[in-house]
Amino acid sequence: MKNFWKKTLESMAASPTRIRAASSVLAVVFGLVVALIVMLFINPVQAVPALGTMVTGPFQEGLYSMGEMLRRSAPIILTGLSVAFAFRTGLFNIGATGQMTMGAVTALYIGVNWTFLGSFHWVVALLGALVAGALWGAIPGILKAFRNIHEVVTSIMLNYVAMYFAALVLNNWLFDYQASRAMLPARTAQLPILFLQDIFPRSSINIGIFIAILIVAVIHIVLKRTTFGYELKATGYSKDAARYAGMNEKRNIVLSMMIAGAIAGIAGAIMFLVPRRRMPTEHVLFEEGFTGIAIALLGLSAPIGVFVAGIFYGSLIQGGTYLQLYDFRPEIIDITVAVIIYFSALSLFLQSLIRAFLKKRIEKEIETGGEVELK
Repeated sequence: MKNFWKKTLESMAASPTRIRAASSVLAVVFGLVVALIVMLFINPVQAVPALGTMVTGPFQEGLYSMGEMLRRSAPIILTGLSVAFAFRTGLFNIGATGQMTMGAVTALYIGVNWTFLGSFHWVVALLGALVAGALWGAIPGILKAFRNIHEVVTSIMLNYVAMYFAALVLNNWLFDYQASRAMLPARTAQLPILFLQDIFPRSSINIGIFIAILIVAVIHIVLKRTTFGYELKATGYSKDAARYAGMNEKRNIVLSMMIAGAIAGIAGAIMFLVPRRRMPTEHVLFEEGFTGIAIALLGLSAPIGVFVAGIFYGSLIQGGTYLQLYDFRPEIIDITVAVIIYFSALSLFLQSLIRAFLKKRIEKEIETGGEVELK
């Protein structure tokens, strides 16, 4: 048993990836601890059971809660993947909100008006959202590649352009005057439910979660197993080195932002190609786009990590719907996530703490005085 513990510590200490993963877990733990402290100040009697309910949200009402959690997680996974993909290619896509807004309004326009498409209606609406998000992502990509204008500045500005453009389209062409709100997509444009309603009864789940899983798998393969993904990452590490190696660094920058925008555009379509959720006609920036930044940080900018972080966030949101049973407001979820984001941003500091802890444990375990090199 002692040798097993020793080998486990050595293996973790020698793996930078495992240390980074441990720092994300530690950030989550710190976030939950802070949430518990806040709850204890508000309502000390019910703080602990409320925290338990928040963490176990998907299991509170059986398969219904699980289905709702998966539905809530799908767009968050995709916005997180959009930001993470840009991170992996050396870019900071802070414009996921604008890209998903353009994807959402495009999907809704197709969903309301192109009823002649029949059973292919929802597929075309998704593809329209993909194209709209990609084109919106291409703008900061082109400016970055050809004029070296930082993508953070341009993508932030484009968030507001997309917000006002969406409000213009909704109020002029997609407005339901009888209900005084935006129209809903036609039934043929709504994402199919298939057999999911039988598995998760009473929930609002649809195939959005499967679309998210498929895109996560594709991006993982592209980044890990293809020459194209290698070129994108190489350009992100060093444009000059990529150019010296014969790569078209300008094209790679534009394509990176287009792919990131396309993913965010699909997230917007998944949010609103549903029976009961309407796009707001007011000037609103979707918080899911900014949440994607937190998910990307927590998931270490890796597709699989982003998926796990997105599921975790969806679980917290689902758990937050039950907090009123304990006289807590759901805003405690926002506090928890905010703290997790702060600690995720301090990942280097957390990694140094983990390395120090592992080193002490290894020195204690190795009786011969041998020392493991920490990479």
